[in-house]
Amino acid sequence: MRVWVPYSGVVGRLPAGLAVDVYDTGDEPPSTVDEVEFYVAPYTFEPAPLELIKRMSSLRVVQTQTAGFEHMLPYLPDGVTLCNAGGVHDTSTAELAVTLMLASLRGIPSFVHGRDQQDWRFGWYDALADRTVLLVGYGGIGKAIDRRLAGFEVDVLRVARTERENVHDMDELPDLLPRADVVVVCVPLTPDTRGLVDAEFLGRMRDGSLLVNVARGPVVDTDALLAELGSGRLRAAVDVTDPEPPPPGHPLWTVPGLLMSPHVGGSSSAFRPRVEKVIVDQVRRYAAGEPLQYVVRS
Repeated sequence: MRVWVPYSGVVGRLPAGLAVDVYDTGDEPPSTVDEVEFYVAPYTFEPAPLELIKRMSSLRVVQTQTAGFEHMLPYLPDGVTLCNAGGVHDTSTAELAVTLMLASLRGIPSFVHGRDQQDWRFGWYDALADRTVLLVGYGGIGKAIDRRLAGFEVDVLRVARTERENVHDMDELPDLLPRADVVVVCVPLTPDTRGLVDAEFLGRMRDGSLLVNVARGPVVDTDALLAELGSGRLRAAVDVTDPEPPPPGHPLWTVPGLLMSPHVGGSSSAFRPRVEKVIVDQVRRYAAGEPLQYVVRS
């Protein structure tokens, strides 16, 4: 059985007897492209490593290093199992979500600009304490954000596709939005969630509230968000945008009330050891004929 992995450091941790090639973004593809059964795709949204899938005539499994997997679907042949990196990005993305909340509410971007201009910007700023935070999406990342909010003295509302104890159904979202001071979007990008945060969604948010997006850019209607930010009625802090990255001159660079990070939710020191653990475990399971974890399509 032949496996392609992106990191040489995992090779010695894989089961004995496997044929293993190392291939990462920017590398010349190995000559064994027609033999590979298990492909751990590089951590990128660039098309070249995905286009290779078309040439993998023996392919059985694709393992991503991302939580989202919508970028893989156009390249995936029928009968090939797709697994995402379940749990790998939860901690890092949750940290960033809380960072974006606090930075936006407490005025941190203004302080940074003030220091550049030697301007001492003392004043009164919003606290996260005593606020209501609405989590739209309650999978691994939503739960990780919830755990990190436990010490911030906030009320948390939770929404997911399936109603369960202390978690509301998505059908209740329109009634919950006006109750929230902070709305955090952490859903996967699917046909149902594309454009979920549209003019109607934003219009139901209370004046002065904060939208945080750590999901995918197309979950939010950019024109609708720009309209609300431009009016000053809402604020936003986003790690993802549509388009991504915004081209030079795009209004996302200059609209007021927006804190924007460059899609770094998963890009932290926590990533590499966690994703390597997933890769080793998934390859071991496949080699042993055991069920794979994190299967999102089979």
